[in-house]
Amino acid sequence: MFPSALFNFQSLLSVILLLICTCAYLRSLFPSLIDRNKTGFMGTFWKLARIGERKSPWVGAACLIMAFAVLFWS
Repeated sequence: MFPSALFNFQSLLSVILLLICTCAYLRSLFPSLIDRNKTGFMGTFWKLARIGERKSPWVGAACLIMAFAVLFWS
């Protein structure tokens, strides 16, 4: 599923939104797991968690819009 998401814009947005929401949720449960890796490849998950925390109303709205798009537009 993931390689095909790179070529479909709607699927790519879904994957990115899911990663943001998942990282923010995992950081709320286990902050030390995400916070100890702030650089390198694992730092990407820390950055996604920060986006999910700071822009949470916008991320939530994007998730709702994406849900309606997947359910009714696809």
